[in-house]
Amino acid sequence: MKNLNRKNLGLEKLQPIKVIQFGEGNFLRAFVDYAFHTLNKEVDFNAGIAIVQPLKDGMVNMINDQDGLYTLFMNGIKKGEKIQDIELITNIVKAINPYSDFADYLALAKEEALQFIVSNTTEAGIEFLDSDTPDMQPPAAFPAKLTVLLHERFKHFKGDASKGLTIIPCELIDYNSETLKKCILQYCDLWKLEDAFKTWVSEACTYHSTLVDRIVPGYPRAEIEDYNNKLDYQDNLIVAAEPFFLWAIEGGEALKAKLPFHKTNLNVKIVDDIRPFKMIKVRILNGAHTAMVPISLLYGNKLVMETVNGDFTGKFVNSVISEISGTLDMDKNEIQAYSEEVMDRFKNPFIKHALADIALNSISKFKVRVLPSLLGHYNATQKLPTALTFSLACLIQFYKGTWNNEALPVKDTPELVEAFKNAWELGSLDSVVASVLANTEFWGEDLTKIKGLSEALVTALNEIETNGIENGFANFSKTVLV
Repeated sequence: MKNLNRKNLGLEKLQPIKVIQFGEGNFLRAFVDYAFHTLNKEVDFNAGIAIVQPLKDGMVNMINDQDGLYTLFMNGIKKGEKIQDIELITNIVKAINPYSDFADYLALAKEEALQFIVSNTTEAGIEFLDSDTPDMQPPAAFPAKLTVLLHERFKHFKGDASKGLTIIPCELIDYNSETLKKCILQYCDLWKLEDAFKTWVSEACTYHSTLVDRIVPGYPRAEIEDYNNKLDYQDNLIVAAEPFFLWAIEGGEALKAKLPFHKTNLNVKIVDDIRPFKMIKVRILNGAHTAMVPISLLYGNKLVMETVNGDFTGKFVNSVISEISGTLDMDKNEIQAYSEEVMDRFKNPFIKHALADIALNSISKFKVRVLPSLLGHYNATQKLPTALTFSLACLIQFYKGTWNNEALPVKDTPELVEAFKNAWELGSLDSVVASVLANTEFWGEDLTKIKGLSEALVTALNEIETNGIENGFANFSKTVLV
């Protein structure tokens, strides 16, 4: 079997570098690189990508060994049918480690065709470190590295406003572009860079917050032989992802002209406000994920796919999504379509998503992803949503740490685990519920003030401990929640 490189595949002609990408991991290669590859293929966008490794250790050597080429497998289920699409991604021109090749990194600033900066340096990546200095090769923080690069470009092109860059971070934090721009301006002040550069950074460059949505399991280690058997070359950088793709980017007509995704079939939405897209993703996809974990683990399931395919747990997840959907002030057809896609994604037989993994920090996740829907339903109807309330009861039961004399995969901060231990040692379910709901460190508010919630949770926990999950929910569903 031949090695994967440009010579062996007849792909020696390189595209001009239009994109610098900070980050070389599975997600960016299955998401951003695939998106620009699609632009190149469908509208002849002719954009090459230069990857910058944000940390000292990474994958750029492996990427360069294959001349930037790799195979993306998109595996999933659509309307009950298994699908698998295979795409050879060809638009990475080079990959640079700035810790070992700082001069090559700086040279990127002088690329004539350069237009875009994209990044995914993890949620912790967009940070300001006052220990970073402009003479470090390179500075530690990603925004500091970017500031050095932008300053080099500013100097090389003598402040030409037309050489400003379009900056599109993909880190999963709120207002990611605003946060990144703020850090860059902090470095301008810390390093006493010229006012003209600060103006260029603020006015010649544009910043666009994003929402990214695609499940990327990454390198399919367990099935790698089966994957390689589908290829006529040896690929050490195979990436597996689901077919679903959503990239929402804040921007107007100028950005649409620069990034003509509307001429492709790819689900990229350039919009004035990404908050509705974030809302629907966090509430429905992430919310359903979080709400299913405690009840499904207590029921005896191990995987998301197993949960949504189960007669009882599958119906429960559908009920959760229905209750969440009713709280969203958005187009009902769009909500319905997204909800159906979410269930298809949960049923993906190619993705073995362990419930125990999703259980990490479940209280903080429930606060952000599920509690707003529960309270939204209550505020709109003055009634508690049955499935979401029962899910909260299961969450309290889960944090007891044991069920049917077996340990549960509780993963959270020692302080939070200790607080639940102390609550459960109070003895009566009334005391347990009162202690948990009153803990504003958990929820950001005192939930004992929600009329009927304490009583409903005590009823649910009593049903769970007396009759188990399935029968307990059936009995609880017959109670009138007010």
